[in-house]
Amino acid sequence: MLTGVTSANQGVNLSAASRLQVTPSVRRRLSWRLRIGGLEMAEVMLFHHAQGLTPGVVAFADTLRRAGHIVHVPDLFDGRTFDDLETGMRYVEELGFGRVIERGERAVSGLPAELVYAGFSLGVVPAQKLAQTRAGARGALLFYSCVPVSEFGTAWPKGVPVQVHGMDADPIFVGEGDIEAARALVREAEEAELFLYPGDQHYFADSSLPSYDAEASALLTQRVLDFLATR
Repeated sequence: MLTGVTSANQGVNLSAASRLQVTPSVRRRLSWRLRIGGLEMAEVMLFHHAQGLTPGVVAFADTLRRAGHIVHVPDLFDGRTFDDLETGMRYVEELGFGRVIERGERAVSGLPAELVYAGFSLGVVPAQKLAQTRAGARGALLFYSCVPVSEFGTAWPKGVPVQVHGMDADPIFVGEGDIEAARALVREAEEAELFLYPGDQHYFADSSLPSYDAEASALLTQRVLDFLATR
């Protein structure tokens, strides 16, 4: 049985909004009308991991869209994908972490302030920075990684809920200090949850990779949908 450090199980609202194509000029009005009509919809900026915009990342975004949410998934690598984490990280080192963050910041230009920022591993870096520094954030979803809050400010912003998800024996999440950063974040933030899953895989929720864990991914997805239903 999979269990998290904390749990948040709330109802999931489904709507046909995932099939709507909305322009920036009407997005805010549409979101407001859906909430007024009794339906809940979040707008999410989702950043991919170091292997690029894989089919598994796209599939995860599509799952959120089917639940009625608007999901933006920018390609920070200009179409490049990589067969393994090591090759992807070599590309990131060539590109520079600063460039990755800059591309993430450009991706939100022109979008509403009221976004939920989400990221897988490498994607946590721009997601967490935007959640901490761009006013109006509705929440943060940090998958497989967590950066010390001090990297982007003096404190986690008030009123911004956050979830962190990782495997309890992942040599990267546990062995490289992310879990300690996550525990510190949970102690500091007003509304924060750390969910640990049994296993040693890093990209365990990417259905297109060998590291995929279907059971853990299903629980992660349900918790994310519960989180978004309240945003």
